[in-house]
Formats: sequence, structure tokens, C-alpha cells
Amino acid sequence: MTEEDICLTVSFPARKGGVLLAPVGLATPHAAPLSVTVQGAGVRLIADPLAAQHAMELTPTAEQVEIAWRFIRSGAPYPEALFTPRDSRFTRSAAALSTEMREIADGRDPAGIKALADHVAGLFTYGHPGTRFYDGQDEIPQICSLTVGSCVDINAYFIAACRAAGYEAGYVTGYFIPDQKRTHCEDMHCWVVTRTEGLVQEWDIAHHLKLGTREIRPGLNPKPGVRVPMAHSMGLSFAAAGLHDIKLLGEPWWIEADGTFSRPDLEIRFQGYRALAY
Repeated sequence: MTEEDICLTVSFPARKGGVLLAPVGLATPHAAPLSVTVQGAGVRLIADPLAAQHAMELTPTAEQVEIAWRFIRSGAPYPEALFTPRDSRFTRSAAALSTEMREIADGRDPAGIKALADHVAGLFTYGHPGTRFYDGQDEIPQICSLTVGSCVDINAYFIAACRAAGYEAGYVTGYFIPDQKRTHCEDMHCWVVTRTEGLVQEWDIAHHLKLGTREIRPGLNPKPGVRVPMAHSMGLSFAAAGLHDIKLLGEPWWIEADGTFSRPDLEIRFQGYRALAY
């Protein structure tokens, strides 16, 4: 592997009798997967046909599992399926939420999306709550007071807001490699892509909040670093693995007997920061 190669690798201890769900990588205008290599596990490729998206079902065959994705710097436009609404409890909007968001956006293109982003930023403080505002709900409820949320929670609300107001919006999951680290990160990240009148914009409200600002600007900003896209959309279903309406797919997860997920003890390594950043 040369210095110009872009490669993200995760490794983790295997679990006897365990089965994992893992992404294959996502092509975006900024980065696209070339290959994925798995060591220490058998691989079955499965799909969500409505999302036009594949995933890997992994069965460990050794004590340690390693997955390596190789990327190039640019790829195809965001897939059409990313912008297609799904009938999922993670994407449906409550009636009160829909009414409020249409009023805020007021049919403006693209200024209405910026107004929605600023509104959503004003509703959240960044954090990882034990109970999320949509837990136990069949739709994304309207938020009326300051709420603690992670990038996953904030973006779920932002996408619901955009779609309720009539804008196309999609959800991208992957890894963010901070400039101050460059060779590793701790966990997954996610961001939002909107499209209106042919204008495609990316948004990262969570990073703005982490840097202490609620004045949101489009773009993969404001925190310096690079992104490695892995999958898209919420409410995915992989029927071949018996998985239906799962929240998201961003990194490898153990599939528990009751259909829930748990995160392996991942070591995440990255090579090729300069090739992707410059």
C-alpha cells in the first residue's frame, strides 16, 4: 500500500456464534469505495432493494475480525435512493412537526432549508442521551424545548423537517477523521444532503454545535477533517438476514438474538488523509 492509498480498517475481537452486519461503502462526489476485504469471517452479501444498497453479513471464523475498505478521492453523484422517502418510524413526521416546518421554510428555495437548519440547531445541545426523543414513537415527534441529541438524532430531525417542508433530503453515515488525529477515529459520524432545484448541499449541524455555534452553513464543515462514506438512509431492511426497519448502518454491529444491535470493541485506523483532504 502506497502513501496515496486511502484505506479505512476496523478490527475487533470475534464472538463465538456471533453474526455481524457491516456496510460495503458508499460512493459520493467526495469519496468512493474501490474494494472491501474481510479477514477472519465468512461473508454473505445481502441487500435492501428499495434503498438500492448492499451490506455484508459476517460470520467470524477466527478470534479476530478485520475489515478494510479502499477508497478513491471522488465518485458518482449521491444515489437517487438517498433522497427517496421511506415509510419508517425513523423518517415519518408527526403532523405538528410537518405544519411547523412548512411555516418556517415558507416555500423558499434554498433559503428555506437554511432556515430549517438554523431552527433545528436551536433545538439541540450536542450529547448522547440514554433516552432519545423519538424512542418508542412511530414517527418523529415535534420538539418544543431544548433537547440533547447526537449527530444521529439531530440529523433524523433535520431530515424529517426538510421532507415535511417539501425538500429532498438524505442521510449519509460513515467515519469522520479529524485533522488533529489523521490516522484514526473513535466511532461513526453522519451528515445530511439536501437537493432543491438541482442544487445539492451538505449539512453537518452536529459539528457546528460541537464548535459552539448555531449559525449553520452548508458544506462539510466547520470542523477540519475528512469523511469516509459507508451507507445511506434510515429505516433500512435486509430481509435475507431477518432485519426490518433498522435505524441505520454505519459500522459493523453484532446482530443480537432479539434483532437489536450491539457495537463491537472496534479499533478504527485510517491511511491516506492527505490524499483525501487535498
